[in-house]
Amino acid sequence: MNSGSKHIQEAQDDTGVRFDDVRGVDEALAELQEIVMYLKNPSKFTRLGGKLPRGLLLTGQPGTGKTLLAKAIAGEADVPFFFSSGSQFEEVYVGLGAKRVRELFEAAKKKSPCIIFIDEIDAIGGSRKLKDQSALKMTLNELLVQMDGFEENNGVIVIGATNFIESLDDALLRPGRFDKHITVSLPDVGGRKEILEMYAKKTKLDANVDLNVIARGTTGFSGADLSNLMNQAALKASVDGLASITMSVLEYAKDKILMGAERKTAVITAETARCTAYHEAGHALVAVMTDGAMPIHKATIMPRGSSLGMVTMLPEGDQTSQSIKQMKAMMDVAMGGRVAEELILGKENTTSGASSDIASATNIARNMVTKYGFSDEIGLVRYGGTTGQEHASEETRNKIDSEVKKLTDSSFKRAREILTKYSKQHHLLAKTMLEYETLTGDEVRDLIKKGVKPKRAVINNDGGARGKRGVLSNDGDGKSKLSGLGKDDSSSKL
Repeated sequence: MNSGSKHIQEAQDDTGVRFDDVRGVDEALAELQEIVMYLKNPSKFTRLGGKLPRGLLLTGQPGTGKTLLAKAIAGEADVPFFFSSGSQFEEVYVGLGAKRVRELFEAAKKKSPCIIFIDEIDAIGGSRKLKDQSALKMTLNELLVQMDGFEENNGVIVIGATNFIESLDDALLRPGRFDKHITVSLPDVGGRKEILEMYAKKTKLDANVDLNVIARGTTGFSGADLSNLMNQAALKASVDGLASITMSVLEYAKDKILMGAERKTAVITAETARCTAYHEAGHALVAVMTDGAMPIHKATIMPRGSSLGMVTMLPEGDQTSQSIKQMKAMMDVAMGGRVAEELILGKENTTSGASSDIASATNIARNMVTKYGFSDEIGLVRYGGTTGQEHASEETRNKIDSEVKKLTDSSFKRAREILTKYSKQHHLLAKTMLEYETLTGDEVRDLIKKGVKPKRAVINNDGGARGKRGVLSNDGDGKSKLSGLGKDDSSSKL
């Protein structure tokens, strides 16, 4: 039983990570630098009778750099650093978790001032319930006592990291234990550029690479995502035999992460390609001609992942909230695919490809009604649950359904008006997509607003068809019996 606890108490050697190696989380860094300064010169902070917080809790989405920050503290602070994971305390033996917590803190006290870092602390710090096993409660109770119990625990600073702060026990979060809660948020556009520059130093970039463009186009990416992007680009450049990472390789890596890998060997008939092209052109046209819609990043009929085509859109900046106009615009764009199919193919030949678009529009409408108070009929009331109807009466649920349908019907009508009014641009865009397969956002806008086609070589001269179509059965006229029915379009990236 004792042999398994040794790895928990081991002091961390020099991690080789410093605060200079951490980018994009300046606010969190400032808080942690304060801890290091205290450990190096405690009298500077305690001269007026103040005490530094005994515990810091790092919270945030996965991949934002919480563990990296802990390594940076270990590298900067010239004090012993103890590390552990929440899952390392519990094993098959009852009481072993509590024993390991005691041993960890006893070892830390002997070397104070020092730091204890517990990663994924929710594994032992989850809210206590009556039905929980007594062993789980014992481990958490021991941690609570060690952090702020009867005996003083001066000189030991506990840093915890978790992705689920809402799951932690209230007693663990109170002042005196984890006094400071530091949210390690996703990096903004400036932070993303700093992170990309840091990873770029470890490889070789082409002189024409503009990291500002990549930073603006990676909204919502975490530090781990950006690291993966640069690594994917480096691997692609190496395989292609390039001397450095070019802008096109970085765009390839970004599109692969955002939209999935291209299915270049997929067998696509001309009928299916035409259906997909008009569907995606419908999304793109509505997006360009609707005020409040996000700018288009790319439109493609190249199969990626589980979809036959998609239109991806990225915000111009880092948005924290959306207006009613922007949400309605998102619904209109989502409806553009189904409207386009009905107008071009006829109602009887409309495919199931808009299923994810309808789901996306419905979710936005339901949230507008039940979460954001944007319905005069329902009022400024929030209803919980996945469908937004929790604790609502039967009469209210009927009203909610009616309001959601009213919003989606209005969205469908607006999308139909745009595609009917700009029918000529819709046909031009669809035909161009059949020829070029993938269009950038600027190329889509030039086509719709100026009627200018891309100034590059045409990729497909076979009406969008691709792959080894010889395996398909043909009728007497040599035409494929397969149609575009059942197209799975996961363009909910919209």
